[in-house]
Amino acid sequence: MNTFAYIVEAGSISAAADRMDVAKSVISRRLKELEAHLGVQLFHRTTRQMKLTDSGRAFYEQSVRILADILEAEHAVSQFHGALKGNLKVAVPLSFGLMHLGPAITAFLHTHPDIKFDLDFNDRQVDLLAEGFDLAIRIASLPDSSLIARYLAPVQAVMCASPAYLEHMGTPQTPEELIGHRCLAYSLISNSDNWNVYDSTGQLIKTRITPYLKASNGEFLRDAAVDGLGIVLLPAFIVYREIEHGALLPILTEYHYSQLAAYAIYPQTRHLSQRVRAFVDFLSKRFEEMPYWDSCLRHTKKIS
Repeated sequence: MNTFAYIVEAGSISAAADRMDVAKSVISRRLKELEAHLGVQLFHRTTRQMKLTDSGRAFYEQSVRILADILEAEHAVSQFHGALKGNLKVAVPLSFGLMHLGPAITAFLHTHPDIKFDLDFNDRQVDLLAEGFDLAIRIASLPDSSLIARYLAPVQAVMCASPAYLEHMGTPQTPEELIGHRCLAYSLISNSDNWNVYDSTGQLIKTRITPYLKASNGEFLRDAAVDGLGIVLLPAFIVYREIEHGALLPILTEYHYSQLAAYAIYPQTRHLSQRVRAFVDFLSKRFEEMPYWDSCLRHTKKIS
């Protein structure tokens, strides 16, 4: 059953063999024995891919729950002896991960040294099941649902530019005036050429910009704005220190933007293991108590 789950999540027998560090022939034999035992075909096989049959999909969903329950039982015993053990494969956004999750993970490991992290710092949207992630931290606009996600912290967007840029190019007074400005756009979101803002009445104002510079990393865009290259719209957790120090000035502060938040996202078909639950609880508590995150939020409220 465990081998079957590895094949599904790795996408092929070869990849599963690599993950489990066993010979490909061993994986093939176990799959054949499982299908013979069940009396059903679990995969549609071609020369290029393996695709789950309907029976295979149903068996996989049950298998991961059973395997998770077994792990949970093992971890419950470990917890009784005061130790969390096991692997945690986590996908985290690059800037948020480096700036805010890195210190949190270090602190968690001081308390739980037997946990082994496999971290993917990347802003792409990973396929949690296919790539074998236990959870992902994402900055998004999502409903707070305990079935698929756990809310961690609010994330407020801020539009800002350097004093030198604003002195040279002028400060826009309305969203429509952004059309004549150099705008620095984050490229990994859909419709990055549109900066949608809301006025004080909640009315949506769709503003189409012509990006002067596009990049897939918020810290790069922040630094470009500090250097006077243009106006940037970024989460406050990336730019609030530069705003506090005067390197960036917030603009159009009477407007606001779509409310985002940091979430812990779990694969929908998996039971939440004790180590995942402990880590997410730790993050939630840490964001409630972290002084510098509170400072970021207080500063955001002040300038919004």
